[in-house]
Amino acid sequence: MANGHHTSVAPDATERLARLRLIRTENVGPVTFQHLLARFGSARAALEQLPDLARQGGRRAKLKIPTPADIEKEMAANEAVGARLLVMGEPDFPAMLLQIEGAPAAVSILGHPHLFLEPSISIVGARNASGNAVRFTEKLARDLGAHGIVVVSGLARGVDTAAHTGSLETGTVAVVAGGADVIYPPENAALHARIAAEGALIAEAPIGTRPLARHFPARNRIIAGLTRATLVVEAAKRSGSLITARFAADQGREVCAVPGSPMDPRCAGSNGLLRDGAHLIERSEDIMSLLLRGGVREELALSDLFSISDFTPHPTVDIDGKARTRVLTILDATPLAVDEIIRQCQLSPTVVLTILLEAELAGEAERHPGNRVARRYSPP
Repeated sequence: MANGHHTSVAPDATERLARLRLIRTENVGPVTFQHLLARFGSARAALEQLPDLARQGGRRAKLKIPTPADIEKEMAANEAVGARLLVMGEPDFPAMLLQIEGAPAAVSILGHPHLFLEPSISIVGARNASGNAVRFTEKLARDLGAHGIVVVSGLARGVDTAAHTGSLETGTVAVVAGGADVIYPPENAALHARIAAEGALIAEAPIGTRPLARHFPARNRIIAGLTRATLVVEAAKRSGSLITARFAADQGREVCAVPGSPMDPRCAGSNGLLRDGAHLIERSEDIMSLLLRGGVREELALSDLFSISDFTPHPTVDIDGKARTRVLTILDATPLAVDEIIRQCQLSPTVVLTILLEAELAGEAERHPGNRVARRYSPP
């Protein structure tokens, strides 16, 4: 560990394949992926333990684990569309993303990965944006680009489209909710193609995945996670942009907003952010001074947590049925913090974490942002 940076060894070919199999396994999300690696030291070792863990968690059906051939197929699908499939731990994996809780374990990237190393800001906002918001966003993105700032957004209608359009020539990154090759919304087909050729496009979902409503919050955490600051231009009271801003705040990043008319419901959410202490942004200089002030840690200290090459495996623990019942009884449909579960159970953290891991693999529990877990109830 020199100067606070981890000299992490990139995974070899067999470990890379194992990591891809692990993240594509049924009931394994990004947080579980990290827990399994921390627990067993490598994805190879974790894969061997999965069936037992799921069985101990009460699962009867066989856990669906992709075969090496399934993963080879996915890699070929990426190559066919010109994308690279990157696994956490590989050198080109976006470093800023490694710092966030529940970072994606694998991403498809189209275009130029060097853009993830440049100073950047995320710009998000209303899909049904006003003409003024569109004009403002495009000009702001152009000005920021002229200062060497990469603009990250979500390729949606409205503000996102304006953010990409303004920064196409200087460097723009699109984070999409479906597969990297799936064009959504359809009217952004030309923009999608230009970003893939001149900028960069990143997706957590496998190639060919159609974007569904539940994919968007996951995409929003990546938009916030890629940059040191997130700017909301226009956002109604309940909107995806506010979810992105919340992720940014939770990730220890800066939250910024453009003031809007109190008469316009499209500004209620963004004005609310300002009321809650977000940085007020009226021109590109406001963002430049914020980024230059280094409001957010530049050094990648947190990536030490996820440098997945040299985990020391935890010892396996024997768990009795009583302990399992105790943990699962505390869980209900409302997500509860893991620390709180440990406190209420009066069991060791290792035991509780193991029980939660088993329950999740068995499909009995699910992870939520903020290190919280909820019970998963199957429909009657």
